[in-house]
Order: sequence, then C-alpha cells, then structure tokens
Amino acid sequence: MHRISDRTRRLNTTPTTLFLAVMLAPIPILGAGLYWPDEKPQISSANPAQAEYEKEIRPVVTQFCVRCHAGEKASGGINFAAYSDVTALQKAQNTWRRALIQIRERSMPPKGVPQPTEVQRDRLVQWISHTLDNANESLLPKNPGRVLIHRLSRTEYNNTLRDLLGIESRPADTFPADGGGGGGFDNDANTMYVPPILMERYLDAAGQALAEAKRDLIFRVQPGKGLTSREAARRNISAFAARAFRRPVETEEVQRLLGLYDTAVKRGETSENGARLALKAVLISPSFLFRVEADRTGADAYPIGDFELASRLSYFLWASTPDDELLRIAAAKRLREPKILEQQVHRLLLSPKSRGLADSFASQWLRVRDLYTSRKPDPRRYPNYSPALRDAMYNEPVEFVSGLLREDRPVLDLLDSDYTYLNEDLANFYGVSGVTGANFRKVGLSDHRRGGVLTMAGVLTVTSYPQRTSPVLRGKWVLENMFGTPPPPPPPNAGGLPADDGPKQGLTFRQRLEKHREKPQCAGCHARMDPIGFGLENFDGIGQWRTAIGDRPVDSSGVLAGGEKFNGPVELKKLMLAQKSEFVRALTEKLLSYALGRGLESYDIPAVRKIAQAVEKDNYRSSTLVREIARSYPFQYRKNG
Repeated sequence: MHRISDRTRRLNTTPTTLFLAVMLAPIPILGAGLYWPDEKPQISSANPAQAEYEKEIRPVVTQFCVRCHAGEKASGGINFAAYSDVTALQKAQNTWRRALIQIRERSMPPKGVPQPTEVQRDRLVQWISHTLDNANESLLPKNPGRVLIHRLSRTEYNNTLRDLLGIESRPADTFPADGGGGGGFDNDANTMYVPPILMERYLDAAGQALAEAKRDLIFRVQPGKGLTSREAARRNISAFAARAFRRPVETEEVQRLLGLYDTAVKRGETSENGARLALKAVLISPSFLFRVEADRTGADAYPIGDFELASRLSYFLWASTPDDELLRIAAAKRLREPKILEQQVHRLLLSPKSRGLADSFASQWLRVRDLYTSRKPDPRRYPNYSPALRDAMYNEPVEFVSGLLREDRPVLDLLDSDYTYLNEDLANFYGVSGVTGANFRKVGLSDHRRGGVLTMAGVLTVTSYPQRTSPVLRGKWVLENMFGTPPPPPPPNAGGLPADDGPKQGLTFRQRLEKHREKPQCAGCHARMDPIGFGLENFDGIGQWRTAIGDRPVDSSGVLAGGEKFNGPVELKKLMLAQKSEFVRALTEKLLSYALGRGLESYDIPAVRKIAQAVEKDNYRSSTLVREIARSYPFQYRKNG
C-alpha cells in the first residue's frame, strides 16, 4: 500500500502526448548522477519539500525526461528543465498532471529509450501527485469549472417521471447505457451523448408515461363555472411545463404548446387528448431532457441562478427533479441563504427520495453495479450464489449508505462499523440469526470481521474472479475507491496467474503470487496492492467466510509497504481507520465529482480541501460532507466556455 496516505489520484485531464521518441544529445554525467545541464542540485533543509525534490525527484526527472524536454527545442514545447523549485511545479498543474498520467501509464518515457525502475516510477508518481494536490490555494486559479449541457441519466429520467407523474415503471431501463467520464459516474455531462435511437426511445417513453399517469396529477384544473376547456388546458399545460422544465415557463413557450392543443382539437380530438399531445411535447423538449445552465454575457465566473441551484441540489441528493417547496424557495430567491440552504439539505436527506443518492452514487463508487454486468461467479464453485442473493449483495451497501445519510452517521462507518443492513437471504449467508423476510433492516454485528463496505459480500464478489478470489483486484479496489490512490496499469510483460486458487507444484496460491511479485517490473505496485488483498483472504470469491483453502489454512496476514503488520480483516480495517484523513479526502473527491456531474480538475483542489477539513472538524458527520459540497464554490458557481 506504500502508505495509504500517498496520493496518486487521477483527475479528469485528457492525456496528451508529451514525449517523442526523438532523442536530443545526452546530458553529461556529473559525479554520481545526471543533473540539469551545468547545474548541481543545492540541497536546502529549510524547505523539506524542496529538499526532497532536489535530492530524490529532480535527478530522476533529469535522467529520464530532460534529455527530450529541455531548451528551446523541447519536445511538445514542454521544458522540464525550467522547473527548478516545487512552487513552479505546483503552478504548472495541467502540465504536470498530464505528465503524471503518462508516467503512471508507462507511455513516458517512450519505448526505445532508458526507463526508470518500477520503484523509481512508483515513487515519482506518488510524489508528483501528493505535491500537486497539496499546492497552496494562492498558486491555483479561482475557477468553478463549467458543466456542459447535462442530459438526464437513465436513473434521473426514471426518478423524474416518477415524481412528476406518479408512475412506478422505469422506461429508461430500455435506453442505451449512459457513459462514465473522468469522475467515473454515469451522470458525467461530458459523456452523455444523444444517439439517434435514444430520441426514438424518448418518444415512446413519453407516450407510455402519460398513459400510466394518474389523471388528477396532470389535469388539476377542470373546465366549468365560466372556465373554458381551452383555458383549463392552457393552465394545465403551463403548470406541467413549469414542473417539468424546473423553472418558470415563458409566455412564448406556453403559446407554442397550446398551438399543438389547438391543432389537435381542430382535427376532432377531445380537449383532453389535445392537452396530452402538448404534454408529450413537454416530455421530449430539451428543457425537460436536459438540465440547461445558460452562459451569461459580460461575466466569466458567476453564481448560477436560483432555479439552477435547486436543480443541482435535487439531482445531487435525490437523482430527481426539485419538488414544489424547493421551487418556491428558488422563486423567492432565498435558496442561497446559508440557513435556508442548510435546512433544505437536511430536509432532502431525510426524505425517502434520498435513497436515489445512495442508489446512484454508492452503487457506482463501490462498483456493486458490476454484479449485474461483469463476469459471474462459477456456479460449480459457488452453487449457493443465486439471483436473490446477488440482489441482496447489491442492496446491502445501498441501504447502508442510505441509512448513514438519513441518520447522519459519521462517514468513517464506511470503513468499519458494528452494524449493517440485511435481509433474510444475506443474513443466512453471513450466518446472522434472527432476520426474516425480504425487506432490509439495520442489524447489529457482534463479529467485527464484518462491518464497513470493504467486507460486504457484493464488494468482495466484484473484486474476485469466477473461480477464485483476487488479492490483487481487492487491493487495487481499496487503493482506488477508498483512498484515491490507483496503481498504474500492469506492464505488458507482467504475465498472469491461473484461474483457480488450488495448490500447484507444492505452492499455495499466495506463494505463487508472492513469487510473481519478485519480478522487478511487478514488485513496486504489488507491494502496495497484495498485502491488502491478503488481509481479505478469509472471504471467498463471493464473500463467504472461510478458514481454509483446500487442505491449507488461510493465511490472511500482511505487511504494508510502510512496514505496518496485520493479520486478518479486523486489524486491516484498524490500519485503514488510522488513515482517515486520506479516506475523507478521497470520498470528498468522489462525491463532489458526482454532485457536479463532471470530473475534477486541478482548480478544484481548494474546494476539496476545504470540504474535507470541515468534515474532520465536525466529527466526520455525513451531513456535513453533503452540506459543504452544496455550499462549495464549484457547486454554486459556473463559468462560460
């Protein structure tokens, strides 16, 4: 794990080729190592970060990068020789983050030129990431970022129709799959395209939804007592459009919709059918299908409008449309008031609709959606794995996160807890008695082998292969999802391991994996990943507790790259809790990215830092995390393109 605190997060910066295979003249060796041309490093103890840079990092960059990237003819216009101090490096966030991705993915240095060792590469990746992430706020531009026009995701579409029309069907389940951008979530606006088939599905879904709706929800005004059928239709159309568009509607918009009503009535349709045609037009309008935030002339960065803020808040916490109360507050221009905003965050979290956040965010963050899409456990190896058990595995972390938010539990419960949420199927699987029925409920745990998301069966299943566990996948999952420190992809010549975990040639699977780690190109990353996975080896490929593999007892001991020793999941979770600051920061990044509907950029670092610090100061309360995101600069502001 090379200390969980080491940060190697991958922010949403598109990689560009920085290094070409053309070699410049070699730099002469000075003394024992390579340095900048005509310059030896001056080690200063006054600034530890600068001293570390000059002693450990700069020589490596010089040896493997500066030969191509120095002087007036530097490849790609990138001159690494210009960065003589840490401050200059931290200012050049975009350049060094692109370089970070290239180094991590081994596309830099290019093939055919001298390469750093895996230990050097891993150290370089972690140092650059940590240094960039901890840059002083004054060195970074004040930029709230810009979210593109945001199409409703399939989850958001279904939930919006549910709350708008009172229907329970899920027409968007037949839509093409949504993308997943730099933030890793399907609500990332940068990847939410509109293929032609989707427009056909929108038309079908609109008609289906209106046919299913409860009539009194869409025709609240009835003709009579001096009110004509056309005027009643106008009022119903206007009110429905305002709720669907999540903002007041313009007179011209109502007139266009009423024109459809008039045309239908002239053709002999009833007044109600004419109104339904107009409502169908509402449901295929861009103002419904997209969350539009208009640019403003004469301004670069500016606060979003009150109705736009209401939509951001409701789609963040409910994955659905704002309700009438939220829209009334937005109309009164009071939603931005700190006390009002806090009250609304609290109200939305207490609503049953807040399960939309747990369902959409947690299932993607923890990857349990993969239970339905990735390779399935081998039924011969795991005969008790069933669709009902799979559904329960999916629902446990979703219900856990939903309860954590509803009860304002500390976010550290995600790492370890003395409770979980079970139904009868999953309780029997875990060996927990006294739970009956299909419904999930909060259950206390006397055995700390369970507790926290890491030891949930759904997570353990998606980090296994069909016939065996994978300490590598499980370790990688922890580094990437819980601490934001993903290891680089394996090198092309890394080799592989058998599909099963039985003894081979007198060696246990663990011994074979340890032998695999002896390869120089594999040692650095596996030293971080494998010990974590070893600590979870008591859980089989579908997360059931075991004490032996074949006729050999399970060895769940490990030594982290930082030297910390542990044995089993209980002690492993204690070590993870010792790195709670790093966990909170990684969780903040994930949730902020989800809330914004975009991947994070270097200019989001100050917001992440401020939110995480507030959470730590307030005893890690989950409501503080949500509230501070809603208050944050990137959530309440935007900039023009």
